[in-house]
Amino acid sequence: MGTIIGYIIIGLLGGAIAKAILPGEQGGGLLKTMLLGIVGALLGGFLGGLIFGVSYSNIFSITGLLTSIVGAILVLVVWGFLQKRKV
Repeated sequence: MGTIIGYIIIGLLGGAIAKAILPGEQGGGLLKTMLLGIVGALLGGFLGGLIFGVSYSNIFSITGLLTSIVGAILVLVVWGFLQKRKV
């Protein structure tokens, strides 16, 4: 349970940082950015665990935040690509 709450907190922060790094035509307001950040944190945590051996207990660390930001950027890029294809 604590891990999920940790991912939500880090995901919110990671999503905000990713949106600041990658502003653009992804659309969505604050709520969508927060949700994309949480999804990105989960994705970044999963990929970080697979590739770099990042432990899920290290959520509140620089490595956890960086993997969250990278995951959120990946989600924002994919979301932006899907939004352009709809139009």
